[in-house]
Amino acid sequence: MHTTSSSLAGAVDGERFWADLEAQARIGALSPRGIRRLALDDQDNRARLWLMAQGEALGCSAHYDAMGNVFLRREGQEPTLAPLLIGSHLDSQPSAGAYDGTLGVVAGLAVLRTLSEQGIAHRRPVEVVSWTNEEGARFAPGASGSSWFAGQRGAETVLSAQDDEGITFQAALADCLALLEAHGARFRSAPVVPHAFLELHIEQGPVLEEQGAPVCVVTGIQGVHWYEVEVDGQANHAGTTPEASRRDAFMGAHALVGALKAAVATHDDQVRFTIGKFALSPNSVNTIPQRARFTIDLRHPDPTVLEALDTTFRQVAQREWSGCTARLEATSRVAPVAFDDALVAILDEAVKAHWPQAPRLVSGAFHDAIHLAHLCPTAMLFTPCRAGISHHPDEHIERADAEVAVRTLMHAVQQLIMTRSDRDDPDH
Repeated sequence: MHTTSSSLAGAVDGERFWADLEAQARIGALSPRGIRRLALDDQDNRARLWLMAQGEALGCSAHYDAMGNVFLRREGQEPTLAPLLIGSHLDSQPSAGAYDGTLGVVAGLAVLRTLSEQGIAHRRPVEVVSWTNEEGARFAPGASGSSWFAGQRGAETVLSAQDDEGITFQAALADCLALLEAHGARFRSAPVVPHAFLELHIEQGPVLEEQGAPVCVVTGIQGVHWYEVEVDGQANHAGTTPEASRRDAFMGAHALVGALKAAVATHDDQVRFTIGKFALSPNSVNTIPQRARFTIDLRHPDPTVLEALDTTFRQVAQREWSGCTARLEATSRVAPVAFDDALVAILDEAVKAHWPQAPRLVSGAFHDAIHLAHLCPTAMLFTPCRAGISHHPDEHIERADAEVAVRTLMHAVQQLIMTRSDRDDPDH
């Protein structure tokens, strides 16, 4: 192998990178389009094995940890140095597009392939990671693997989560770990603190497309609070129960949601309030609902706004709504983060080398990087998605934009593994 001072960005095999994205899109593919790879299901596990096979073909070693996070490692000249970590996730929403998360993992694979094909020797190891259960669609809350890895969530909390069929995270994980071991991945029992973490992701918003920018640096991620709400009333006959005698859980939930929305409206337009799940019991056409359950996803870049709304939400939930009682439980609280200034500067320099007019953005969606930022220097890149559509089969990115983003990532990686500061770093 050899070292080089020339740019590796131009050496990225864009055709192979896109072919890898298309190969991943076939794993868990839906008809006529889209994918379904829920965390730790058969399709998600197939995607992991595909990633391992690609890495091993490049001479990388495959590893996994106690949460099923999968790592591809290209060894450095000094294996004891902390690795530069690149990646995202391969699990998806129930009916999703092919790029959310997957882009970041396949982009990391493109970096490993470029280093391998160019015969680049680097002092520091480089690893690509696929984090377990970022989406939280099957096991809530999401970002299980990255939050545990970064010490932000305990194993017991993660393992006890259940899906809608009553299967625990722990049970599904056991099957996954056995599969990874059977296919030759090495178990990593000791914790690893990365030198830095980089994540490339689709924007999931309209800004880059509107500005015609193929890539930009992300300076931080807004905070998110998740809640589960239960409204309890009384089931009764739909045809014989007078309105005045009803304790209709749906009507109670409807009134409560209105009050919560009114609380949100007292703050600025950066608040994001979403009810993503709603269920009624006994769920019969001619029975007044006895119970309503729904979830709330609340986001804002300012932690004081999130805390103020949290206080208001709890006060509102203590009231009676249409004769029904309510219970509100916080299931996840992730504070906003600002990414590492020095790493943001490196990424911004790489971005400007490929697109000088690119903006800087704060992420409205949460990503695994929000947890890694508590462990090591972390930053992100965005590439645009058509009309800002994500978590949907219509999710779409342009190949030309994605290739610019991957070359930008490679540009930044080269700076991080080949610069004098890295060579002089006595390291961890």
